[in-house]
Amino acid sequence: MKLEQSVCGLKEPLVFWLWSNMAGSPDANRLAGLRNVEDIDFETKDGRTLRGYKLKALDGNGQPSAPVGYLLIMQGNAILADQIIGEFAPFASSGLDVYVYDYRGYGRSGGRSRLKAIISDYVELLAALDARNYAGHYVYAMSFGGIVLLDGFDLHGRLDRIIVDSSPGRLSDYGCPSEYDPVNHLPADCSQCLFITGAKDRVVTGSMSRELVDTARQRGAAVLHDAHFAHPFMDRELSVHRRRIQLIEHYLLYNRRP
Repeated sequence: MKLEQSVCGLKEPLVFWLWSNMAGSPDANRLAGLRNVEDIDFETKDGRTLRGYKLKALDGNGQPSAPVGYLLIMQGNAILADQIIGEFAPFASSGLDVYVYDYRGYGRSGGRSRLKAIISDYVELLAALDARNYAGHYVYAMSFGGIVLLDGFDLHGRLDRIIVDSSPGRLSDYGCPSEYDPVNHLPADCSQCLFITGAKDRVVTGSMSRELVDTARQRGAAVLHDAHFAHPFMDRELSVHRRRIQLIEHYLLYNRRP
């Protein structure tokens, strides 16, 4: 079966068209000031080229260093890599190689955006990162990124710490087959996971994420529900956004459970 075939009915192409247009156009000027950034690409098994950026690991003096691990960012469905890569500079300064790619059909990446294809892309990307023999394997997946991560979870290799931030538990409520419901792909042991939700999130509401979060908690996940958090990268106050990024850093790098 071709990867770019719709699995969620006739509306899937329209929804992805809307989301990719909401993401806007790439703008290299957003990378200004990131001296450790590298333009990267990845060819998928069906011949599509994904484009993104890598922040190379730095030591405590801001000099290039051997990485202690990788961090793969899996963004929301209306975000491009160049819009958020700079937010994760502190992780590179702590010794991680940080990777962010535009989703298939978004920004600088080729192909047609389809759920099945994007899930497959990230199975491939994580396998390629694992093959580079990094000591630490970390993923921060927000919103749609959490769907993509969990729907392919059975095919992922070792992941040391995972954050799923503001993702829904089910897509079958919107016409997708139940096999694409993220809650159905949670591992039996979620002790390496942190799930984040926000009381001010109007994109993925509490009712949309509750089943996923509750099930993950029962399987050992750490859970943080914050009264001030909105959807990722939509927090209205900069101080709230910064606190969110710091919380992510503390969990991934120092295993500080909230």
